[in-house]
Parts: sequence; C-alpha cells; structure tokens
Amino acid sequence: MAERPDIQALRERIEAIDREILDALRRRMEAVDEVVEAKLEAASPLRDPPREEHVLARVREQAAELGLDPHEVERLYRGLMEMSVARQEDRIRARPTAPLRVAYQGVEGSYSHLAARGRYGGREGGVVLTGFPTFRGAVESVLAGGSDLALLPIENTTAGSINETYDLLAEGALAITGEVVSRIEHCLLGLSGSTVEGLRAVVSHPQALAQCERFLRTLPRVEARAEYDTAGAARKVAEGGDRTVAAIASATTAAAFGLEILARGIQSEAGNYTRFVEVSPRPASCPPDRPCKTSLLVELAHEPGALQRVLACFARRGVDLSKIESRPIPDRPFSYRFYVDLDGHAASRPVEAALVEAREVTTVLRVLGTYPKAAGLEAEGTADPGA
Repeated sequence: MAERPDIQALRERIEAIDREILDALRRRMEAVDEVVEAKLEAASPLRDPPREEHVLARVREQAAELGLDPHEVERLYRGLMEMSVARQEDRIRARPTAPLRVAYQGVEGSYSHLAARGRYGGREGGVVLTGFPTFRGAVESVLAGGSDLALLPIENTTAGSINETYDLLAEGALAITGEVVSRIEHCLLGLSGSTVEGLRAVVSHPQALAQCERFLRTLPRVEARAEYDTAGAARKVAEGGDRTVAAIASATTAAAFGLEILARGIQSEAGNYTRFVEVSPRPASCPPDRPCKTSLLVELAHEPGALQRVLACFARRGVDLSKIESRPIPDRPFSYRFYVDLDGHAASRPVEAALVEAREVTTVLRVLGTYPKAAGLEAEGTADPGA
C-alpha cells in the first residue's frame, strides 16, 4: 500500500516557497525604489506603457515554457506592476523635497517628452513626467491637481501655430509661466530591411507631417497618415511588422523602439524650431535679472481701425510686439480674438501704461502671463511640434 502524502509536510514546503516568493518581492520593491530615484533624476515618466507590455509579453512566454497558464501569470504581473507604481508614488510623496510633476502630450521618446526632460532633468528634488494622449488631457491633469504644470508646443517655424494650445489658453484657467525654444530634426524610421523606395505609408503627428511636406512630395506613392504623436507612430511601426510603413520621429525614438533611420533631417526647413510654453493655474514671478516676455489675449469691437488703435497703444510707448495671432471665437461666426506676445514685464512702466490705454479700446484684454524669455535655442531634437 502506497504511503499517504504528509499534508502537513507539503503545507510547510509551500509556506517555505511562499517565504521565498515574498523575499523576492521585497528585493523587487527595493529595486523599484532605485528605479524611481533614477526616473526622478533623469526626468523620465513614472509609467512606461511600452516597457510594461514588453515585460508582460516576456512573462507570458516564460510562463508557457514553465508549464504555467500565461493568462493567469499575466494577471498576476499586472497586479504586481500596479503595486510597483503605488510604491513609487509613496516614495515620491515621502521625499523631503517634493518633485515637480509635469504633464505633456505624447509618450516617452516623443519630442514633447524630450523637451520636458531637457528642461526639467537634473532639477533638485526630481521631476515626475506624465504623458497624455491629448493636449487637453495634459491640461486637465494640471487643473485637477494631478500635475503641477504642463509643457505644450505653441508654434513651429515651419508649420506655424499649434491652434489647440491657443484655444486652451483662451479658456482662462491657465497662466503661461515659461517658454523654451528647441530645434527639431525629423528622421524617417522603418523596420530593419525597409527602404524608402518600398514604402507605401508614413505615419506621424499632423504637425510633423506638415513640417516634412517637401520631403513627402518626393514620395508620390506614399500615403501620409496622422497619429496622435511621433513616438506613438514609431511604436506602431515597430509593433506592426510591416516594412512598407515608416514613421517620422526623432533619432532618440529610433533607438528606443529598435528602428532604423532611413533618412535624416527630412524637415522642409533646416532651421526648424518649436516653441513650447509652460502653463500652470497660477502665474509665476519673472526674475529681475532675466529679460521678460508678456502674452495677452485681446478681443475687439467689430469695427474699422479697432486693431490699429490697440497696436498704437504699444507703439507710442516703444513696446516691441513680437507676435500677433488670430483665432476664431466659438459661437461667434467670423469673429476673432488675438493673441499678442510682447517684450517686457506687464508691471513695467511702459507696458503697464500701454495696457491701461488698450483696455479702453478693447472688449476683452487679459494678461496670459509674464515669464522669462527663452535664453536661447536648445540642442537639436529636444523639443516637439506637438508630439
């Protein structure tokens, strides 16, 4: 007669294995603590969806090799990932110097992410970057208290203004607190073995497609398809496995997704720059030793000479206007508001006097913010047209 299994011995064996699992989990959480510190220092997003999907694919494969149910193991690891993120958030909240929470539009590796990383990386106290699918999503995170500020592209030297950013500023809940101007170099990215001659489609953010319009005209058989950001388009190419599809994105993105650079510098203009604005619910002070810029929103009566009268208020006081942008006013067909950038602080004597006079000849005049003027042009590839 076969000897009966010793249930108690088996239970003790399982408990010992559970102890090993818990000890491995402790070591994993300790590694997570080191990861969050590295992310804060490098200004990397707290979550990395492509990385998470890569991990899940790996554990499904390993589970199958070990004779385990891949779906159940994936479910277990998804819970483990949420536990890791919660651990990172707890560690951030426990820091004596709270990190800056910055929202941007796009995914890690997008030009917007690179711009934010370049601007805030190395900040004392660290930075938590969070990408959102849309500009509005980034703004709503700020308004809901989930982020301290958002970094949004507002204009590009090749494709012009990013109208959605202007329209979000018009809603009145945000102030501009800073700006950065960066050079953009677009690259054509494809799978290993892809050729420019073999392409049938190119995907990217609409602004990136517009900035590379001259290059795309040389590919008459290629369809240009819009995606919500450049890095997201590159990820689709990497995951799609179709050598006839390429993406327009940065060289950094190529390395991140294992794509080959089929062509560099494909933007229509060699001097291709994007200006970003930093927005927050509260205005910021402009340091006295920095040149300042002030942005305004203006609405006028619909009558001849209205805009000229406003501009004259600034001209008489020697205030330099660097940009005027018009945008339609919703629900008021063929009526327009104007966005004005000027050099100087809103509280300086000439600008303040001009604003007082201008309010008498406008229906709406709102200061969107006074902020430090961009000191110079950032390194190539650190900013984005809307990705």
